[in-house]
Amino acid sequence: MTDCYDALETRDPAVREADLMAALPRQIAHAQQHTRAFANLLQGVNASTVTSRQALAALPVTRKHELLARQQAHRADDVFGGFSALSFGKAMPRVFASPGTIYEPEGTRSDYWRVARALYAAGFRAGELVHNCFSYHFTPAGSIMESGAHALGCSVFPAGTGQTEQQLSALAELRPAGYCGTPSFLKILVDKATETGVALPSLTKALVSGEAFPPSLRDWLSEHGIAAYQCYATADIGLIAYETASREGMVLDEGVIVEIVRPGTGDPVAEGEVGELVVTTLNPDYPLIRFGTGDLTALLPGVCPTGRTNQRIKGWMGRADQTTKVRGMFVHPGQVDQVVKRFAQIHKARLVVSGEMAQDEMKLMVETSDSGSDWLTDVAQAVRDITKLRADIVTVPPGSLPNDGKVIEDARSYK
Repeated sequence: MTDCYDALETRDPAVREADLMAALPRQIAHAQQHTRAFANLLQGVNASTVTSRQALAALPVTRKHELLARQQAHRADDVFGGFSALSFGKAMPRVFASPGTIYEPEGTRSDYWRVARALYAAGFRAGELVHNCFSYHFTPAGSIMESGAHALGCSVFPAGTGQTEQQLSALAELRPAGYCGTPSFLKILVDKATETGVALPSLTKALVSGEAFPPSLRDWLSEHGIAAYQCYATADIGLIAYETASREGMVLDEGVIVEIVRPGTGDPVAEGEVGELVVTTLNPDYPLIRFGTGDLTALLPGVCPTGRTNQRIKGWMGRADQTTKVRGMFVHPGQVDQVVKRFAQIHKARLVVSGEMAQDEMKLMVETSDSGSDWLTDVAQAVRDITKLRADIVTVPPGSLPNDGKVIEDARSYK
C-alpha cells in the first residue's frame, strides 16, 4: 500500500457508501432550498427519501446543454441559471466562463475543486514549487490546479499557456518539482528544451488533464525523466477521478457520487458496461444533482492496488451525445431507449445508420432471446412512430452488440 492523501481514500467501501448515502439527502434538500433550478427540477421530491442509488436513479439527469439553455434563458436576472447557491460578493471571489458560454462560480473554501488529492497521487508534496501551465484566462483550469496545490502546501508559478521560450527560462531558473497542464504542451516544452540544450533536472513529475494522454506519450515522458499522471476534472464538478501509481484506471474522488447510465437516458448500466458519466457533487456552493457530463466511460471491477478503496473508471472513452441527422430529421439516443422500453423482449439495441449521403438507411439491431418474429413488425412501427423514420429490425443474440456505449452508430460514407 502506498501512502494516501487522507484516511477517506482507504475507507471500507461499505462505510464510504453509507457516508455518501447519508450526505445525499442533505445535499438534495440544500439544492432545493438554495437554488432556483433544483427547486424546479426536483419539485415534489422528498429529499429525505433519497438515501440509495436506486432512489437517486429516479431523479432527472441535467445535461450540460440543458444547464446552458437554462443559463441563457435567465441571463437578465441570473447568469448561473439558478444553479448557484452563491451570489456575487465575498462568498464568490471569482466567476469563470467555459465554451458555450457557461458561467461557473468559485466559492471560498480551500481546495474548492478538490484537486489536492490528485496532485498528491501524482507525487506532489508540501514545500514544492508547481509550474502551472493551465490557462488562467476565462476558464477555471489554472485556478483549479492552483487552489489544489495551495491546499497541498505547494507554491505555484502561474505560467499559463504559450510563450515557450519564457516558460523554459522559468523552468530552468526556478527549478520546479513538477508541471501541471496539458500533456501536449508538456511535450512541446521538453522537445524545445532538448532542441535548445536547456536542462530541466528538477522536473520529475506532472499532473496532466484537458485532453487525451495516450500510453505512448506517457512512456515518452518517462524516458525524459518525468512521471506524468492524469486526472479527470470539469469546470462544473471539479475533480471526478485521478490516476495512481498502479496505472490501472482512475480512482473516483471522495466528494462525488458517480453513476454510469445508458446514453440518452438516466438508467444505470451494469458494472463494466460503457455509458455516460453522471455525477452528483457534494459541493454546497454549486450543488449539481445528477449532472450528465456527456462523456463515456465504464466502471472497473475491484479496487486499486495502491490500497485506495473507491471505485475506478476506465477514463475518458468518447462522447455520449450521439444525436444524428437522418433524412433531415434528428434522431436521439433517448428515442432508441423509448423503443426498447416498449418491448420486454429487447435486452439492448443499437441503431445503425448507413448508406451514401442523402440515401440514408436505418437498421435497428436488437439483442433478444425471443426466437419469434411476429413482434418485430410492432418494433418497426414503434421506430416510425417515435422517430418518423423507417428502419429494418435485425435480431442478434444477447451479448452480441459491442460494449462501447454507442446507441446510435453513424456508418455512412461521406466520400
